[in-house]
Amino acid sequence: MTVNQSPNVIVVFTDQQRWDTTGVHGNPLDLTPNFDQMAGEGTHLYNAFTCQPVCAPARSCFQTGKFATETGCYRNSVPLPDDEKTLAHYFKENGYYTGYIGKWHLAAEEPVSRKRQGGYDYWLAANGLEHTSEPYKTTVYDNEQNPVELPGYRVDALTDAAIRFIDDREKQANPFFLFLSYLEPHHQNRTDNYPAPDGYEEKYTAKWIPPDLQALGGTSAQHLGGYYGMVKRIDEALGRILDTLKSLGIREETIVLFTSDHGCHFKTRNHEYKRSCHESSIRIPTAITGPGFFHGGKKKELVSLIDFPPTLLDAAGIKVPEQMSGHSFLPLVNQEAGDWENEVFIQISESQVGRAIRTNRWKYSVSDPDADRIYDASSDRYVEEFLYDLAADPYELTNLIGFRSHQKVAEVLRGKLLKKIIQMENETPVIQPAAPKESGQRGVMDEEVWL
Repeated sequence: MTVNQSPNVIVVFTDQQRWDTTGVHGNPLDLTPNFDQMAGEGTHLYNAFTCQPVCAPARSCFQTGKFATETGCYRNSVPLPDDEKTLAHYFKENGYYTGYIGKWHLAAEEPVSRKRQGGYDYWLAANGLEHTSEPYKTTVYDNEQNPVELPGYRVDALTDAAIRFIDDREKQANPFFLFLSYLEPHHQNRTDNYPAPDGYEEKYTAKWIPPDLQALGGTSAQHLGGYYGMVKRIDEALGRILDTLKSLGIREETIVLFTSDHGCHFKTRNHEYKRSCHESSIRIPTAITGPGFFHGGKKKELVSLIDFPPTLLDAAGIKVPEQMSGHSFLPLVNQEAGDWENEVFIQISESQVGRAIRTNRWKYSVSDPDADRIYDASSDRYVEEFLYDLAADPYELTNLIGFRSHQKVAEVLRGKLLKKIIQMENETPVIQPAAPKESGQRGVMDEEVWL
């Protein structure tokens, strides 16, 4: 057993996983018993959200602790600048051995050159894992860009590699930081489907359907069985990781964070699976266990993916860099965060140039209909697009934007969103209110506006 004063840190990162795939969020199919147990024994971040609902931008935020517009990685295919410090750099500076396994998606080359590997000591990854591999044929690359073929279903192949890494590092004197990045439950691009392990899709087809998908459909009838099967195998992999830590005697001294880059709306909100302001795109399953997080309970405060990097550094006893945009949620766990700002700021790209804010009660989103969604990182003019009352309409089926009954709500949220844009992007755009329309019987009490 190691005798590190600094805890080991493992991030288990999935791709495109909805929060409601988990039992602790009401999914009845028993897909995630290991995640659910982890959430119960550690800290469950009940209201966790991505800050950028698409792959590469979300990953840039996690690696650097900065919003996507700060690094320039506001859309896919923009490589992380060489001079950006990542979590690997900060952990290495404090005596950690660092490893990255799986999907990277922050370079513009395959295999990823050494200078584009984010400063990680150990590398077994592919930039576009969905393009270098198939469900039962996993190809990744080592530090020197040599191809490595891993046997088994892709989730298992990466898990086996992670277990080998953990077993090897446990024998060393210094603590380790491992970022394990799965592709699943992301779709396989080439076939536009969700290929679960053999036998798993059949088990979950035509079972429980989330209410938003019941109402809106999209591709959920075709894809949900395979998607759930992928989630099930990921949870089994999480169990193997936790069992490995237990068998090596280091579970009590290892922080494990499980989360995802964004969700999946199954083509109900736009022409593909994410890149929207809706809960199905932005809400992510998140639990953390280990030193500092045991018995933290369920935290219902709103937490952003941008808060994860400073939290991990803080929990490891490493000073949080001033340039990081988020805040450590360790005080929430310790019940010391009396002034926690209970709202999250979201940047949206590729499907639109959009911005959104989510509070306890409300969702408010704007976009620039004339912007170039590929080449414009931001805009000086946005138009109101969506307003949802999440208390009355948790599945976001009725867009209230422009309703006369909700003018005050929109005004308050417009101010909150502008404040966030000014703070995080150093820009002062104009937000054009939506055209007013009648709202029938609807009304909002004064005290509800600020929730």
